[in-house]
Amino acid sequence: MEEIIREKIEKLTELRAKITAGGGPKKVEKQHSLGKMTARERIDALLDPGSFVETDAFVEHRCVYFGMDETDIPGDGVVTGYGTVDGRLVYVFSQDFTVMGGTLGETHSNKICKIMDLALKTGAPVIGVNDSGGARIQEAVDAMRGYGNIFYHNTIASGVVPQISVIMGPCAGGATYSPALTDFIFMVNEISNMFITGPQVIKAVTGEDVSVDALGGPMTHNSISGVAHFVSPDETTCLASVRKLLGFLPSNNMDLPPLAGTGDPPDRLCPELAEILPASVNRTYDMKKIIGSVVDDQDFFEVQPYYARNIVTGFARVGGQSVGIIASQPLVLAGCIDINASDKASRFVSICDSFNVPLLSFVDVPGYMPGATQEHGGIIRHGAKLLYAYSEATVPKVTIIVRKAYGGAYIAMCSRYLGADMVLAWPSAEIAVMGSDGAANIIFKKEIDAAENPQVMRQVKIAEYTAEFSNPYKAAGRGDIDDVIEPSETRRKVVAALRMLSTKREVRPAKKHGNFPV
Repeated sequence: MEEIIREKIEKLTELRAKITAGGGPKKVEKQHSLGKMTARERIDALLDPGSFVETDAFVEHRCVYFGMDETDIPGDGVVTGYGTVDGRLVYVFSQDFTVMGGTLGETHSNKICKIMDLALKTGAPVIGVNDSGGARIQEAVDAMRGYGNIFYHNTIASGVVPQISVIMGPCAGGATYSPALTDFIFMVNEISNMFITGPQVIKAVTGEDVSVDALGGPMTHNSISGVAHFVSPDETTCLASVRKLLGFLPSNNMDLPPLAGTGDPPDRLCPELAEILPASVNRTYDMKKIIGSVVDDQDFFEVQPYYARNIVTGFARVGGQSVGIIASQPLVLAGCIDINASDKASRFVSICDSFNVPLLSFVDVPGYMPGATQEHGGIIRHGAKLLYAYSEATVPKVTIIVRKAYGGAYIAMCSRYLGADMVLAWPSAEIAVMGSDGAANIIFKKEIDAAENPQVMRQVKIAEYTAEFSNPYKAAGRGDIDDVIEPSETRRKVVAALRMLSTKREVRPAKKHGNFPV
């Protein structure tokens, strides 16, 4: 009996070794030569050491067409399972490019969907590492069904558990839509690419001549299209960033984000903030300096740093509590809100609200971006997304008005009217329908035109309007601002507000879902 068991164990060991070897030494060597890890090496780098438990390792494809019945595909080209990141449960799948190019077929898809089902049942994040040649053509409609099933699972899991896509190789055609349905997309320089149709097809159909990198490389999607959220110089750095991102998020929509210890005193004053704003309201400064001063240990994890740079989004901790930060950036387009900024910020707000991450907004916004290009591109429709996202959000919402807060853009940046729980303003805040110059030109037009010296009269009226309205006190007098604070007090005031709001509960009317202005 012992002999039989020993033989069976030896067979198991042999089969597992064959599966673990993936496409074999030559293909593994080629993968390494491209600066890429194997599927299993990526999982090991992502998860806590020794925590990975593989599922469906022995799954085999069922295709019999075009010689596939004689083709061995270990693990069907994808490694799936679960493990931990900082001791917290996560699920992971990693496509294996060394095995038939990581192409997706029926059972490949089934493996991915199975761990997504487990993630929903247990309430844990899903991380997908994409490195695939796309649909397995030999499986035809079965491969298409496989993609459709994954898309459906992505949608059902959306807002329930965090979903993170890591692009570490090609991701083309229909394969791109699964990452697009997830919460965050990571890419790696000189390794990742994403596109619906490749350069050769584009050349044949439109005559355009474009390289793979220019068409769908990491910086294209991080700075131009806005498809991706992060770019890293190498795979190791990328996977470390995934781990860091997970630290700001809860495991699911029923949990709260984890608290983190810090040696940064919650009541610390920030005297340097008084020196950041320039003397002239028309001069720029870097809003990230304010963010860095306020958050714990100056640690700000920016999301989409290269896209729509006129608005800043990212995660940080304040008093140990995870927060999502949205901030105007005066350095770019004077901090105006344009189409791309609206899209970027509204999606980030929605993700934070899905996963119970409080929102902290820093405002210095002169308005929506003017121009025919913006109007024809749908700035009304896109701008409404930010209004909708903030209004829909029920997490604690704290807003700091730093300087300009004009018109509809002020309303859109989490004003009291959109449900902000605590609105604080610096003495430098200017809360008005528009800037003094424009307002004076409209209100005092007759007086200016009739004056002996219109330019002098204009300056007098601008000064008059500025003294009366370009301050935070009119809004504070109406209760739209809760307090006017010294800049140095910002951190301690934010910490106090977040602690006060930690038990916030807000009930909305029952409905199937709202209609987001897409």
